[in-house]
Amino acid sequence: MSGKDCLVLMPTGGGKSLCYQVPAIAMSGTAVVISPLISLMKDQVQILQSNGIAAEALNSATPKVYQDITYRRCMNGEIKLLYISPERLMTELDFLMKHAKISLFAIDEAHCISHWGHDFRPEYSQLGLLHQRFPDIPIVALTATADKVTRQDIIQQLGLRVDENRGVYISSFDRPNLSLRVMHGYSKPNKDAFIINYVRQHAEEPGIIYCLSRKSTEELAGKLKRQGFAVAPYHAGMTTPARDRVQEAFRTDQIQVVCATIAFGMGIDKSNIRWIIHYNMPKSMEGFYQEIGRAGRDGMPADTILFYSLQDIVQLSQFIQDSPDEEQRKTNNEKLRRMRQYAEAQICRRRILLNYFNELYDKDCHNCDVCHNPPKTFDGTIAAQKALSAAARTFESRGAGTLIDILLGRSSDTIRRNGYDHLPTFGKGKEYDERRWRDYFLQLLQMGYIEIDYAHYNAVKITPYGWEVLRGVRQVQLVENATEQSVSPKRGVRQLRLTIPVVHSRGTVDPQLFEILKQQRKKLASEMGVPAFVVMNDKVLTALATLKPQTLDAFGDVPGIGEYKKNRYGEVFVELIRQYARNQQKNA
Repeated sequence: MSGKDCLVLMPTGGGKSLCYQVPAIAMSGTAVVISPLISLMKDQVQILQSNGIAAEALNSATPKVYQDITYRRCMNGEIKLLYISPERLMTELDFLMKHAKISLFAIDEAHCISHWGHDFRPEYSQLGLLHQRFPDIPIVALTATADKVTRQDIIQQLGLRVDENRGVYISSFDRPNLSLRVMHGYSKPNKDAFIINYVRQHAEEPGIIYCLSRKSTEELAGKLKRQGFAVAPYHAGMTTPARDRVQEAFRTDQIQVVCATIAFGMGIDKSNIRWIIHYNMPKSMEGFYQEIGRAGRDGMPADTILFYSLQDIVQLSQFIQDSPDEEQRKTNNEKLRRMRQYAEAQICRRRILLNYFNELYDKDCHNCDVCHNPPKTFDGTIAAQKALSAAARTFESRGAGTLIDILLGRSSDTIRRNGYDHLPTFGKGKEYDERRWRDYFLQLLQMGYIEIDYAHYNAVKITPYGWEVLRGVRQVQLVENATEQSVSPKRGVRQLRLTIPVVHSRGTVDPQLFEILKQQRKKLASEMGVPAFVVMNDKVLTALATLKPQTLDAFGDVPGIGEYKKNRYGEVFVELIRQYARNQQKNA
């Protein structure tokens, strides 16, 4: 507001939009907001308009008649916020210079301009022209995920008049309402069974399942659909209209689950996503944090679950090795290493996550799986020796899958063709199941006893430390029961949400009233043709179901209800609450 540039880092759901929306309303003129996705603009504009604020969007989906109206309103100074894509901005610069009074430029998802960011987009590269064409207009760049290298690149690419000590604002990245959990060593059938049971236990709660490949999104969506769930896949291989239909159906609660690649999510401003599952390990902490940040934006409890296996490391490492840029390979390998450290942690996961973003967090969060269930170790030397023996007796030429088949005594073409069924190790590991062996191989990799030869069919190689274990001169401590997470709904899948049950600061939520209010919200949203959270988010409904206001003034005092929503929705909701109170008295 003082006319200076800013770089703002806040977690997803932390209030980045307010950093430019409030100044835009307070300042004279129109704020131009550069946003990467049409769907994100649509959400933001709907939410602003639902609060009585003059906001519009210009993008490829805007009909010409509305474009002309928007131009006139900009010229008359009637629009406070104008959302526009980076491509469209370049064609509108002359109009904006000649006919609009601009208060500020806001660049959302600013990490997209950096080659070092996790989601570089070429169309952002021209935004450095803004300060050349509008030298006196302040720019605020905003992102949820950017390490120090990416931050410096954003500043340089945009020509921001800031440095790390002036004009850079870094908020706390802590999202205490998100539970954090990692599931190790699950085979594909076990992952699928767990997810099916989890979704069944969380009926009507929206969620996203992130997959590494397009094929996985379609296969998993098909399995869930056959179980009767409202689900759809989403990936870059689909047509734009098909992707738009999925996104709109998810926004408006017509489908509960989206199985998606990382192509999905940046454009989602949906506040009531209750869970995020990563079917495979992400390639960086930045991408992981942004993706889990899409859950619980309303501040209510939400789950994040990450499946992690040795195969994920193999596949992601191969992707990195395929890159022709040596410096990029080095950077991506380091990002993958840090992601592995998070997934393999034996200490509070939130501490690792926040410390990655240079936020000192020196206490346990009590809302992650490690805090909830500290791991126990045991003397795993014999198990390690069996695994290493299988590798040694196959001349370190086979992957972990074949070695596990040998340990479990399974017959296959590969086993029979190579005579592995005659090895002394064949069938000597039947005391553990496949999932446990997968996890033990992963732990051996983590501790440096084996390594993977990615150039030779992902063969397991024994390190010098591993040979010491095999010869009996080094002991091995393995984590006990690391993979024994139930896939049965009878064993309390619901307990995954580790956060404290929702209790409003001024009382306890009435669940029956909450459902009544939720149905009324759904009805209003349907009549207006907007997602339910645009009317009111779950946090506001929780407050209403706790405070139970029975007058318009009391309704207006509820957190999240402004004057505009008080006048628009107050009478309907207050009458519902009054009716509910009367029925409760009759039944008392």
